[in-house]
Amino acid sequence: MLFPPPLRPGDTIGIFSPAGPVRDPKKVDKSLCLLREAGFEVVTGTRTGCDVEYLAASDEQRAAELTELWNDPTIHALIAVRGGYGCLRMMDRLDWNLAARHPKLLIGFSDLTALLNTLYARSGLISVHGPVLSTLSTSSEQTRRHFLALLSGEIPIYELGRQINIQRPGKAQGPVLGGNLTTLVHLLATPWDFSWDGAILVLEDTGEELYRIDRMLTQLQLAGKFERLNGLILGDFDRAGRGNPVSDRELALAVSRRVLELTTHLDFPIWQSFPVGHGADNLPFFIGMNGFMDSSNIIFGYNKA
Repeated sequence: MLFPPPLRPGDTIGIFSPAGPVRDPKKVDKSLCLLREAGFEVVTGTRTGCDVEYLAASDEQRAAELTELWNDPTIHALIAVRGGYGCLRMMDRLDWNLAARHPKLLIGFSDLTALLNTLYARSGLISVHGPVLSTLSTSSEQTRRHFLALLSGEIPIYELGRQINIQRPGKAQGPVLGGNLTTLVHLLATPWDFSWDGAILVLEDTGEELYRIDRMLTQLQLAGKFERLNGLILGDFDRAGRGNPVSDRELALAVSRRVLELTTHLDFPIWQSFPVGHGADNLPFFIGMNGFMDSSNIIFGYNKA
């Protein structure tokens, strides 16, 4: 396990676009201001644009941008502009040994799920599942506060109280993995698939119909991915304003019911409504670090030793 050095005031954060293009420049600019106000410098990568509307640049250019920033010794962490789609297309163009040679924090979520988990699987590097530049400025105050504290070296301990629904009680320990459900399913049967054995898995998604979520969860169960988990945490599953026939609450309850059906023969703890996802509450957490979940006190955190 490689734990990158925490950030200090004056450190530089590299800005990169591994997936989709900027949709709302004002949100990105506000997020850059927040990082500067927190005492960090920012450097933007050298992407040049792409004729594919859902990509920030060509696969080669996006991979080269990430590699260039990672190789720069003056840059101490990297944060994505946004997710969307595109990380999977460039992963075979990255040198995964870079992480061992130059450990630094990689920050993002959604489509970044592919990069974060592969970094840990290939090199043991711990990364940060947390806001990107297109969401940081609209994140809740709680999310921003914990995000900046985590970047500066604080190991999070979240006392979550009644906001968590305990679907199956218990305690668990193990490396924390996961993120976006759709992205994780797309890694199955590829060179980037990785072991979930002994892990605490976090899942979230947005804008997906219930039947699609059911299909993805069922595929994971049929692929045996739930069999050796130590714990499962369900974050936000929301409609993203797309007019689905069920409310966000109904969708979340249906997701948890299906998870319980698929894992009825297993005994690991399952939580619902963890504040992680595409909404304003997106509490940051470390991918790959050994964590714990305690249902009796409703605490999620990491072992500091």
